[in-house]
Amino acid sequence: MAEIDGSWDTVTKTPLGEQQATLTIRQEGSSFTGSYSGAMGSVDIEDGQVEGDTLRWKVSVTVPMPLTLDCTARIEGDTITGDVGAGAFGSFPMTGTRVG
Repeated sequence: MAEIDGSWDTVTKTPLGEQQATLTIRQEGSSFTGSYSGAMGSVDIEDGQVEGDTLRWKVSVTVPMPLTLDCTARIEGDTITGDVGAGAFGSFPMTGTRVG
């Protein structure tokens, strides 16, 4: 199981440009809690799940419109890579590195 606790500086490539955010994670067994904070605000992680080195979670955003994002990422050391699913808008690649 990967060590996931801490803060991660992430970049998601979207049609609105690169969205930078800090993903903060605290593992609790096979689940995790935390937040996702960026230029468009801060939201709590919902339904955070850990399966080995793979994470799955959701965040509900209101900017630029109300939407639930479905996120999946894999952690390898101090690197995180994955996808952010935005429903009918498609899926966007996310990358990042651990900062604390």
